[in-house]
Amino acid sequence: MAKALIVYATRTGETEQIANLIAEGIRIGGQEAVVVNANEIKNESQLEGYEAHVFGSATYHGGMIESMKRILFLAEKADLTGRVGAAFGAFGWSGEAPQRIYDTMRHIFHMDMVKDALRLKSAALEGGVPMAHDYGREIATKMA
Repeated sequence: MAKALIVYATRTGETEQIANLIAEGIRIGGQEAVVVNANEIKNESQLEGYEAHVFGSATYHGGMIESMKRILFLAEKADLTGRVGAAFGAFGWSGEAPQRIYDTMRHIFHMDMVKDALRLKSAALEGGVPMAHDYGREIATKMA
C-alpha cells in the first residue's frame, strides 16, 4: 500500500481540518496517509519515503504561511521529481496560497500533480467535506 504525506500550515485550525479530510479520502481510496503540521518538519529527510506529497497552507495577506515556505525549501532539497503531488488550503478573501504551492510543486519540483489545487473558503468549510474527500480519493487513484 502506497503512503502519502500531508503537510499543513495553519493559523486557525481550518487548514488542519482540510488536511485530515483529504487523509480520510486517501484512506477511502485504499492508500495510507500521514498528516503532519509543517512546524514538526525539521529537515528534508522527514519528507522521504512517501509516494505522494500533499502540501497545504492557509492564505494570509495574499500568501502562504511562513512555515509552508520553509517546507517548500526543504522539499526542493528532497528531490520529489516524478512523485504524486497535490496542494490545498483554506482562505478568507483571496486564496492564493494553494495555487502558489501547486505551481511550485509542478514547475519547480516537477511532480506528477493532480488536476488542480483544492481551495476551500473558511466560512464554507462544512460544505467542503465531500470536496476534500473527493480530492483525497483523486490522490489515492493517482498513487495506485
